[in-house]
Amino acid sequence: MLINAELLLQYQRCKRRPFLDIHGDKSQRDAPNELLQKLQQDKITHQLSTLAEITYHQPDYSYGNWEVAEATTLELMQRGVEYIYKGVLLATYSEAYTLLSRPDLLVKRPGKSAFGDWMYVPASIELGKRPKQEYQVVAAFHTQVLATVQEFTPETAWLILRTKDRNYPVDLLKWTPRMQQILEEFIEVLELPNPPEVFIARQKCNLCHWYSQCYAIAQSEKHLSLLPGVTPIRYTQLQALAITTVESLANTSPATLENLVGFDREVAPKLVVQAQSTLEKRPLILPYPLPIKNITFTAPIEIYFDIEAQPDLDLNYLLGVLVVDRLANTEQFYSFLADKPEEEELVWQQFLDLVWQYPEAPIYHFCVYEFDTVKRLAKLYHTPSSSVRPVLNRFVDVYEQLTQSVALPVESYALKAIARWLGFEWREKEASGAKCIYWYDQWLETGDRTLLESIQSYNEDDCRATNKVKDWLVNFFQDQYGLRLT
Repeated sequence: MLINAELLLQYQRCKRRPFLDIHGDKSQRDAPNELLQKLQQDKITHQLSTLAEITYHQPDYSYGNWEVAEATTLELMQRGVEYIYKGVLLATYSEAYTLLSRPDLLVKRPGKSAFGDWMYVPASIELGKRPKQEYQVVAAFHTQVLATVQEFTPETAWLILRTKDRNYPVDLLKWTPRMQQILEEFIEVLELPNPPEVFIARQKCNLCHWYSQCYAIAQSEKHLSLLPGVTPIRYTQLQALAITTVESLANTSPATLENLVGFDREVAPKLVVQAQSTLEKRPLILPYPLPIKNITFTAPIEIYFDIEAQPDLDLNYLLGVLVVDRLANTEQFYSFLADKPEEEELVWQQFLDLVWQYPEAPIYHFCVYEFDTVKRLAKLYHTPSSSVRPVLNRFVDVYEQLTQSVALPVESYALKAIARWLGFEWREKEASGAKCIYWYDQWLETGDRTLLESIQSYNEDDCRATNKVKDWLVNFFQDQYGLRLT
């Protein structure tokens, strides 16, 4: 059986996925995700920009014909060409397994090897901006196979990242032992009769083509990973105590958990209350909630704010503002949209002009991104502090208010999950922040204005969903504390 770097990469993210990739029923996989396709295209673009700076050779072979591919690669290495793109190297690992390495680049360096007075080092062209562990483990994998082929082990491999100082050296003395450990664990998993246990970690799982299958299993099992706050580390600790169901966690004393790895005196009781909320299907006040003087309120005029961004362009192209006037009983949505990236400064100024029309109105948002972005835009466009600081002082993070005070019977504290629990629905059923990134890219390529209209509709609904959650939270506090929060 062939083991390649992609399998090892995915194993570090999820032990279940590579098992399914090899042994699973491929007809059960989800359709390709648009954002994943975009990321794959972005990686190709990043690779091409790197390759444009060098003269390289690429072995000529058909995909899957690995013996011919390796022979062609070895011929280039014996010739001593400077750069080889997508070469193929094979190394026997055991009777049952062969390691297949396809480094993005093999780079010629001075030294002694089976080829002569030169040797090669691998370089991985990665889309990320940080030298993640998974990248460095893969670099060590490529190096191990390369060392077998050229009979010389380089001391360093390289990552080519999407940063200004993009060349990052990989310390192979550190990462090779870790890679070998992961490789052994991976082979043990492959030889199991059944796939590893499901664990739903949404940020990692959402783009996976096995997500629907795994999620259905997790739901049928009422798996603890569906409970907000249950991380892989905490799950391992809970398993050791035979706490494997929502019921058992809900009936656990927080004191039993607070000294475990991943827990403390605040996390433990909150997680127990979260389990109780899920079990009882009702919201519950958390231990150590926000002081009453810090909780949100209802104002005569309120502003709800949400941003759509394109991270690859470092662009905030849509600043959406919903103005709710409770005295006049009116709602007005403003969509400050940059049709092209260079209009970001214009929409930033339009946003400031609008919020200054209501100098007393609180500005509600969901999560810290809007607050941080306003600070960044102010710095980028040299906006006077006197124009920005009073605005920032009016910001109220509904997510922070809620998650520090209340446990809800939801699987996630994302805006969509909470608002849908309250009965709110988005008009664009398939829309998401990730899909808006894809849509904006498509708009820039095609000029199809219906894409922008879909983004604007989604952004407006985000603002209205934030309004829905905030109003529910005010009413909940009022009922719990017997206060009139106006």
